[in-house]
Amino acid sequence: MSEKSNGSLLKIRGLKKHFPVTAGVIRDRVIGWVKALDGIDLTLNFKQVVGLVGESGSGKTTLAKMLLLLEKPTEGEVLFQDQNVYAFKKSELRAYRRSVQAVFQDPFASLSPRLRIRDIVAEPLEATGELNEHELEIRVAEVLRMVGLNPGLMRVFPHELSGGQRQRIAIARAISTDSRIIILDEPTSALDVSVRLQIIHLLMELHENLDLSYFLIGHDLAMVAYMSTHIAVMYLGKIVEWAETKELLQKTLHPYTQALISAALPDHPREKRVGTILSGEIANPSRIPQGCRFHPRCVHRRSICSEEEPILGVAERDHRVACHLHATREE
Repeated sequence: MSEKSNGSLLKIRGLKKHFPVTAGVIRDRVIGWVKALDGIDLTLNFKQVVGLVGESGSGKTTLAKMLLLLEKPTEGEVLFQDQNVYAFKKSELRAYRRSVQAVFQDPFASLSPRLRIRDIVAEPLEATGELNEHELEIRVAEVLRMVGLNPGLMRVFPHELSGGQRQRIAIARAISTDSRIIILDEPTSALDVSVRLQIIHLLMELHENLDLSYFLIGHDLAMVAYMSTHIAVMYLGKIVEWAETKELLQKTLHPYTQALISAALPDHPREKRVGTILSGEIANPSRIPQGCRFHPRCVHRRSICSEEEPILGVAERDHRVACHLHATREE
């Protein structure tokens, strides 16, 4: 069965990443664990844009690093074409890395200042060894045009470009390998307000024309809501709510999601929302509260919330939530 027919591109199952907290003169004694990811189940389908939102410390960037194979899991698996990526052989790893690329928050930091634009965009292609010099030039010129840049910029260095142009270069590099999944880590937050919308429209145009799927990490909930087909809300290493974007915004269930939306999205003049004030700060992931992780900050908490951790269950249709306030069922 083809990917377009079954829809599934990437499956994350029970993914955990725990970092040891050490002590002693030579840091040889483990005294605790930082639970950056603590059991993530997520699926990315063909042409889906999954937005990952949550405060700093919720685990979004750690999840991105796991998908880019920059970290190894403590437990769980990531399945690409129904195979565990952490068990790939060298040739399979090369194919996976061509298929999964990233665009980072700060384009100036993610582009080498010592390389010309041609070499930056061609670098992932050169790693495959499949194209000769002439073919590389043609491919680099092609992807530069696709992101709205003149191929004549191949000979310049990153510092000679504007912030928006540098981010277009980063996007060109990500699509140069005919990637199918791109991890977007705050792709507009480091840009001037005047160019953010241009980059968002470019990303959506490429998503449509190249049949791309995105994992979109963001603090700007308005941007995430605009771009995403689905949104996953993360808190202290877990997903606490998941739904299609329209469903999540119109029928928000988890108190944490309600607080994020109240803080980030303005009310519609005809539809006033009841604001939820988020008090306190996210807990230290090495000292996760017992029961529901969010209960110390939740204004709706009950006694069960401090005793039993809720599961991420189905509330209705494809809307999932991990909260004792809502009746859910396991899949």
